[in-house]
Amino acid sequence: MGTAVFTTRVDPTYDDLPEHRYHFPKTYLNYVRQAVGNWIVYYEPRRTGGRQVYFAIAHVDEVVPDASIPDHYYALVSGYLEFVTPVPFREASGHYYESALRKSDGTTSKGAFGRAVRLLPAAELDLILAAGFAETLNQHLYATEPGVRLRIPELHNR
Repeated sequence: MGTAVFTTRVDPTYDDLPEHRYHFPKTYLNYVRQAVGNWIVYYEPRRTGGRQVYFAIAHVDEVVPDASIPDHYYALVSGYLEFVTPVPFREASGHYYESALRKSDGTTSKGAFGRAVRLLPAAELDLILAAGFAETLNQHLYATEPGVRLRIPELHNR
């Protein structure tokens, strides 16, 4: 069981409805099965006008075959929640939220980036969640405990 990134476009070519299901070919079946029972993060690519951001999370409940298209499946999800602040895949400082997307020379790995489903270490999911919900967490913490603020690590020091 693990976390993952599911890529879905603004105008998907697959039968995606991120709040309920993620449609994918057999190529990604092993990765998606590893995410069953865990949270994933959705990523919107630049293709067709996308923002290149992580924009929501969802819990993967099960994987079922697509009855109408051979070798295609659906990941059925629940608990869909959009981030307060969409999170860019790379900060201006050069920090990548997914370490697998960064090549040793600091450039983006186009091969890794091109995969629609990518496994994600839990610590990297935590950083994406902290960035996506930082504003809400800060407001909540400040309202309940005056003087306490959430500290997001300075990404430019990484």
